[in-house]
Amino acid sequence: MKVFLTGASGVVGRSAMSALVEAGHDVVGLARSETAADTVRSFGARPHLGSIFETESLVAGMQDAEVVLNLVGNVPSGAARFRPGAWRVHDRLRSHGADVVVRAAAETGVRRVVQQSLSAVYADGGDDWIDEHDLVDVTAAAEPLVMAETFAASHAATGGDSVVLRLGLLLGPEPMTRWWIRRARAGHPTGLGSPDGWTHVVHPDDIGTAAVHALTAPAGVYNVGAEPLRREELAEAFAIAGGRRGARFHAPATQRLLGHRLELYTRSQRVSSQRFSDRTGWYPNHPKFTLDWFSHAV
Repeated sequence: MKVFLTGASGVVGRSAMSALVEAGHDVVGLARSETAADTVRSFGARPHLGSIFETESLVAGMQDAEVVLNLVGNVPSGAARFRPGAWRVHDRLRSHGADVVVRAAAETGVRRVVQQSLSAVYADGGDDWIDEHDLVDVTAAAEPLVMAETFAASHAATGGDSVVLRLGLLLGPEPMTRWWIRRARAGHPTGLGSPDGWTHVVHPDDIGTAAVHALTAPAGVYNVGAEPLRREELAEAFAIAGGRRGARFHAPATQRLLGHRLELYTRSQRVSSQRFSDRTGWYPNHPKFTLDWFSHAV
């Protein structure tokens, strides 16, 4: 199957590209620069130079593609994510770029659009299990994600269909995980929300295999991740990876000062990914979080 992939040189895109190529698919990866194009080639895919905001370049790259995977993102890493304006580019990719991608797919006659989202959009559920039928809490931080999901769903109006993958918190060999481990090593708090709250997590490798299954999944919205874990367990794991003991949490007052963006990552979300497994046969290679997830991140 020919697949057009945005965000090909990012953490999520590289995972998807690797799994798609391994599964025998013909992958064209959108690249903004020659450096990004070299990354795409190194994974056995073909680069297409262009921008997610330029319809003409997208249409040219999507020729004969059956599926478009919109996995592009620009998540600020480390302390930068808490600075004013840090998320502007990332939000624009969701609130505007996703619309351009869907319009280009419709113009080219692409059958399916797969859109990346986050399970963090769900409302705080306490100890209750959360599935795809539960309500989302559309704050200013969540709105661009919900907009991107809506753009993907609109592909049905032009004869196509869509799959939305609501990913858990990315943990493993990637920049943000390394930053949290460095914070723990320095003795700083790494816990967010309530220690007894739940969080939904996913290993980068499992995003790749989920992308492969999304090509043929029934249209719809799916949660993708491992078993949820208590926030205290995650904070303790960061501490151990940093060579310390004892989970340390940011004070509630500090969390409030860091604004609405952080609130999205403090909710208690005991998210189930069972629906995706039941409908596609996908099952994570990392079904339960362990310290081994950090083995290449330290």
